[in-house]
Parts: sequence; C-alpha cells; structure tokens
Amino acid sequence: MRVSPLVASVGDPPVAEAKSWIAGRTFSSDLPLLDLSQAVPSYPPAMALREHLAAVVLRPDASGYPPSAGLDGTRSSVAAHLRAGYGGDVALDHVMITAGCNQSFCLAIGALCAPGDEVVLPVPYYFNHEMWLRANGIEVASVPLDAARGMVPDPAAIARRVTDRTRAIVLVTPNNPCGVVYPAAVIEACYDVAERAGIALILDETYKDFRTTTAAPHRLFERPGWPETLVHLFSFSKVFSLAGYRVGSLIAGTPVLREALKLADCETIGAARVSQEAVTFALEHLGEWAEERRIEMCDRVEHFTSALAEARSGYELVSAGAFFAYVRHPFDGVPARVVARRLADEHNLLTIPGEYFGVHQEQFLRLAFGNVTGDELTAVAQRLATSAR
Repeated sequence: MRVSPLVASVGDPPVAEAKSWIAGRTFSSDLPLLDLSQAVPSYPPAMALREHLAAVVLRPDASGYPPSAGLDGTRSSVAAHLRAGYGGDVALDHVMITAGCNQSFCLAIGALCAPGDEVVLPVPYYFNHEMWLRANGIEVASVPLDAARGMVPDPAAIARRVTDRTRAIVLVTPNNPCGVVYPAAVIEACYDVAERAGIALILDETYKDFRTTTAAPHRLFERPGWPETLVHLFSFSKVFSLAGYRVGSLIAGTPVLREALKLADCETIGAARVSQEAVTFALEHLGEWAEERRIEMCDRVEHFTSALAEARSGYELVSAGAFFAYVRHPFDGVPARVVARRLADEHNLLTIPGEYFGVHQEQFLRLAFGNVTGDELTAVAQRLATSAR
C-alpha cells in the first residue's frame, strides 16, 4: 500500500530521534544522563490534585464520553482564569478543551487553512507546528528572528510576508525553542497586522506562567473584536505538571470553534473527562502552588545563565526563559545535529539540534531544563565546556 506523500515528506519527531541515540544504554553514577531534549516538568502534580483525582476516577461518570467542547465546569474555569489574568471578555462559549496544546494547534489550522494556503512562522519555530503544516500541504512563510533584536519578531517583517494566500500568523511566547518572552507591544502589533489582513493571529502561550512577572502578557482580550482575529492556545502540561493527562485549551470565536469541533469529533471526541476535572480543580485551588513553580523555574533560568558564563564553555547563550535556553555552539561549519549527537555519545547530555527549528539554525542547540535542577544545571554547563576543549 502507499502512504501519504505529504506525511512521508515530514521528518521523524525530533525528541524521539534524540532519545533513540541513547536507547539501550546504561549510565554510570559518575556521568549520569542529563536529558534536556523535552520540556517536561521535574516535579509531580500537587499532592492535593493527585488526591482529588484518586476520588474522581471512582465516580461512575468518570469513564463516560465528555462533550467535544469540554465540560462546562472546566470551560468556565478556563474563561475565568483568562479574565483574571488578561482582563477583557472571555466567555464559556469562547473556550474549547483539547487533548493537549498540540491538538489545539492542529484543530486551529484545520479550521482555518486548506492545502496550498500559507501560514507565517518566525524562525526558529516550534518543530511540531511546522511538521503539521507540511503534513497538511500548507506552505510555511518563514520570518527569520535576529539575535540582535533578542530573537523577538519584527511585526513589519511579518507584515511583508503576508500575501493573499496567508491565513494565519503564529507566535509562541514565551518562545519554544528560544525561551524569549515577547513584549506586549510586539504581540499587539502582530495582532494589528493580522486584523488588517483579515487573517488569524494564533498565539501559543503554553509557557505564560513561567515569565518573570505576573503582569498580563498582553491586552488583546480587552479588544472588542478579538474573537474575529485572535486564536489562543494553551497547555496545562507544564504549569500543573499534567503532561501525561493531555489537556489544553483553544480560545477563539464561534466560526473557528464550530469547525474545530467537527475535527475533534473525528479524532478524540473530546479531552479525557478525568483530565478536565484535573484542570478545573487546579485552576480553582492551586494558584499558590503554581506561583511557587513559576519562581522555581525563573531561578533555574538564572542558575543556568550564571553557570554557563562561569564555565567559559565557548557555547554562547543566545536567549533563555521559561523552560528553554537557545545556545550557539562553538564548532564553525559543524552541523548542530553532529554536535548534539557527540554530546549524547561522549558526555551523556541530550539536546535538540537547531536544524529541527528551521533553516540556518545549524549553529544552535535547544536545551530544555524543565526536568533538571540545581547541581545538574551546573553539570550541564561543565559538560558543554568539556566538549569544547
């Protein structure tokens, strides 16, 4: 039989490939594996949440099909959370609960785009976004990010990439892979570009709860016509450590959600009921716990930044924040994939090479330090230094 040529043209998932480099290996206590390949929290869900879920799964209704849009209680909690954090008007009818933020993106693209359309992606991009677009015959209109601008998008450059085939602009902030938090003025200027063009601004804020401030990231929800332009994506995997529960949200106007619901009904029907119950409880009871995690992750960013500077490794920190650091490796002319494989083979350090994040990224590595702490961050910097000698 034949497989889809569009899907076949997409490379293997980067994290899975990186983990294949160490498959079957054992690691000594002298040089344990430090896995910086995937953004996974090192902490388990709060004990109160785990105890709550232990009771939920005993309920007779816990195994039933949920509504495709999500449980009303969960949708109401998400809407209230966004109103509290951003201001503006977000109602239950704007909220769809999804099986993780990746599904939110896939549903949004499915609702907005057809094969042959274009979507604007700043480069470096989150690799799963580009993979999904290519697998669906949607063209990527790339906009290179500049280290001189702090890897922050230029709204004017984005505007120049918009054509009559463009259906959406995608921003991820705090950024994956760079960790950069985009200023509100930049996010809002990109919204203006999308609004003038009559296209969507897809804003992925998976890591919004790990910024150095608790101030609103932007004021887009306060704009009267936001449902006509803004599509907001979020994941509860990081902030509440629910990665394995697969639960996220898609916030949009009625036309987008109507089409997204058709697709979801064909895929998952809806996000797991137990996972949605976890989100409802967490949003209503774990604000203080989440704030502690925010401070913890901000401390890790500072720790790694200092450790890398002190190690004098030759690796240059381009940007860092939330769960990520984006570094320039010191080996001119050597592809990042070769460098990353060498780090895995010789130093038991697992990273993702820049080639997975777009063109002209061969000099970079992404380090995801959500699951490494304290002395391990210092060890990461030391192993990088050792690899450059």
